[in-house]
Amino acid sequence: MTGAVPTGLEQTGWGTDGWRPPSQPSRPLSARAITRGRLGAGLVEVPRVPYRDPTTAVLENPVVAESKRFCCLCGGKVGRGTDGEPGATEGFCPRCGTRFSFLPKLAPGDVLGGQYEVLGCLAYGGLGWIYLARDHNVNDRWVVLKGLIDTGDTAAMAAAVAERRFLAEVEHPNIVKIYNFVQYPEPTTGTMVGYIVMEYVGGNSLRELALARRRPDGLIDPMPLTQVIAYGLEVLPALGYLHGLGLLYCDLKPDNVIQTDEQLKLLDLGAVRRMDDYESPMFYTAGYGAPELGRRGPSVASDLYTVGRMLAVLSFEFPEYRGVHKHSLPGVEQVPLFEVFESYHRFLLRATHADPGRRFGSAGEMADQLVGVLREVCAIGGDQPPPGLSTVFSPQRRTFGSQAELVPPDPAEVAVALPVPQVDTDDPAAGYLATMTGTDPATVISGLDSAPMITAEVQLRRARALIDLHDLSEAAVVLAEVAEDSPGDWRAEWYRGLVAVADGQPAQARAAFDSVYDSLPGEPAARLALAVSAELCGDQQAAARYYELVWRTDNTYVSAAFGLARTRLAQGHRSWAVEILDSVPDSSSQHVAAQVAAIHVRISNRAGRELAVTDLVEAGERLQRLSLDATARAQLVADVLSAAFAWVQAGGDGVAIRVLDCPLTERDLRFGLEACYRALARMAGTISERVALVDRANAVRPRTLT
Repeated sequence: MTGAVPTGLEQTGWGTDGWRPPSQPSRPLSARAITRGRLGAGLVEVPRVPYRDPTTAVLENPVVAESKRFCCLCGGKVGRGTDGEPGATEGFCPRCGTRFSFLPKLAPGDVLGGQYEVLGCLAYGGLGWIYLARDHNVNDRWVVLKGLIDTGDTAAMAAAVAERRFLAEVEHPNIVKIYNFVQYPEPTTGTMVGYIVMEYVGGNSLRELALARRRPDGLIDPMPLTQVIAYGLEVLPALGYLHGLGLLYCDLKPDNVIQTDEQLKLLDLGAVRRMDDYESPMFYTAGYGAPELGRRGPSVASDLYTVGRMLAVLSFEFPEYRGVHKHSLPGVEQVPLFEVFESYHRFLLRATHADPGRRFGSAGEMADQLVGVLREVCAIGGDQPPPGLSTVFSPQRRTFGSQAELVPPDPAEVAVALPVPQVDTDDPAAGYLATMTGTDPATVISGLDSAPMITAEVQLRRARALIDLHDLSEAAVVLAEVAEDSPGDWRAEWYRGLVAVADGQPAQARAAFDSVYDSLPGEPAARLALAVSAELCGDQQAAARYYELVWRTDNTYVSAAFGLARTRLAQGHRSWAVEILDSVPDSSSQHVAAQVAAIHVRISNRAGRELAVTDLVEAGERLQRLSLDATARAQLVADVLSAAFAWVQAGGDGVAIRVLDCPLTERDLRFGLEACYRALARMAGTISERVALVDRANAVRPRTLT
C-alpha cells in the first residue's frame, strides 16, 4: 500500500495548494443524469455488466478446493492431500469422526420436482452447491438450485430449512427471487435433501469484478470510489427492506452481491435469520462479521457493519482485513484515499465502530449519509452535483460573513445563522413544536413553558431559542440535561457547538462540530460549522479545506463561498478570492454582495504602489455592471476613485486611461471624489454625517481660480 495513488485521484484535479476554479465551467450533474442508470442515485456512471449466458457459467469440473475443506462440526481440516496425493472428497473427519462429502449431489439430467432439469454446477460456497437448471413448467426459464455440501451437517440442514421459511416473505428488486422449494434423494443414502429454486441472475459478483482489476504487477487495483459507493447505495435499501420484515441478512460480502447490467442483487440468503431468533446456527464470514457477534449475536447494527467492511475491501488495498485489521481499519498514513476523501473515512469509521451503539441506526440513515459522501466525492472529482436536501438539518437560516470587506464573521451572527437539526417527527411533542415555526425566541420560550410534555425535542427547541437570545449559560444547562437523558445525541453536541461559537470559544465549538461530523459525515452543514470554527481559531488552512468542500458540493451554502474567499485572501491569494466570489451564481440573493466584495478585494488594504491599473479598471467595470441603490453606488464609486487617487499619488501614470468615466489624473480624480462626497452628503441620514462628508469634499477638491 505504501506509495499507492488513491483510486481516481488522477482524474480529480485535487491539489495540495487548494481551490482552483476549473478552466471550463463544469456541468451540473443534473444536466446529465438522464443518461445514467439507477446505480449511484443518478450521480455517477457505473460500468454495465453484460448478461451472462448461463450455459457458459457451468463448471466443467466441479471440485471444492482442498484449502476450503473443513469439518462441519469441529472445523478441522479434512480432505487434504499428502505426499503429492490428492485428498479424498468424501470420508470422515480424523479429529471428531464426522462424515464429510464435497461431491455434488445432483448430476446433469436429473429432474427435481418433475420440472427442474439440472444442467450442471455453477459454484459452491459455505452452505451448498449451486446448480443451473431449466424450469420446464414455465417457458424453460433458467433457474438456480441451491443444495447442501454435506447432508450430514445438521447445522447446515437447519439453515436451509430456515432459508425456505424466510424466503417466502421476501420480494425486493435487489434480492434474488425465490420460486420454490423441492426435495430430491441423496444418491448414496437415499436421504431426501432440500433444494431452493431461485431466479438465475446472469452477471458477475462484486468479488469477480474486483479480482478482474489486476495491475501488471499482479496486485488488485481498487475500484473507483464513486463506483463502490454506488454499490453501497444499492445494497442498503435491500438490507433496510429485510430489516423492515424483522430479518437480518448476516453475511454480506462481495461474493454475495452480483451485478447484471445496471442492477445489483443479494444472493445466498442462507444466513438470513429473524431478529428474535436466538437459537438457530449463526453464519457469517470472518473479516466482514462484526466483533460482537459471538457475544451478542446479529443485529441491525452488525448488518450495517458488513456494509462498511465490504465498501472498505472494494475501495482500497486492504490485504489484512481478515488478519491484523479483522475488526479495524488501517490509518490515513496507510490509505492515501482517506486523506483526500475525509468524509468517506469518517463514514467507514462510524459504520465499523466497535461499539454497535455508535454505528448508524438504520439502513436508511446510513444511505442518507452515503449519498452526501458521494456528492462530495463527485464534487472533488470536478462535477457539480445538484443541490441536495438534508434529512436531518434545516437549510442555512441566513448567510453569514458576507460583508464587502471580507472580515471574519461575528461569532454571535454565526450562531444564529448556521442550520439547526430537524425536529424528530416521532417525538411526542413534534406536532406542538410545529405550531411555533417562525415565532420569535422569547415567545417560543414562553410557549414551551406550557408544552403538554417535556421531551428531548422540547428541550432542544428551548436551547435554540436561548442561543438566539444570547442567554448562553441557561442554554448550556438545558443541553447538559439533554445529554444526560440521551447520551451520544449528536443534536445536543451541535447546539453545544453553537453555544461555544456565540460565547467566543471557537476551540470548544470546533471540538463539538468535529464530533457531529463523525456522526454525520455526509452533511455539508457539519463541514460548514467546522470550517467557521476553524477560521475563528485562526486555522486558515483547515478552514479553507472545509469551506471548499462545502462550496464545491452544494452552492446553496453561500456562506462557504465568502468564507473560502476570506481564507484565501488571508493567505495572500487575492486573485483566488476574486474567482471564488465570481463563482457565486447570479441566481443567488448574495450575488451582488459577492461582486461588491470582489471589488473591495481588488482595491482595498493595498498601498498605492501595490495596485495595478488593471485592478482599477476591472473594479470600475464591475461596478458599472451592478444594480445598486444610489447610496451604495455612490459609496462604492468613492472607494474605487480613492484607490485610483492613491495609485496616482504613488506615481501611477494613467493619463490615457479612464475609470468610471474619470481620467486617471490627480485633478480629474479630485473632482470626481468631490462629486461623490457631495452626493453622499445629500443622502446622509444625520447632520453630523452630512457635515463630515462636505468637509471631505472640500478637502479633496482641487484648487481653482473660483
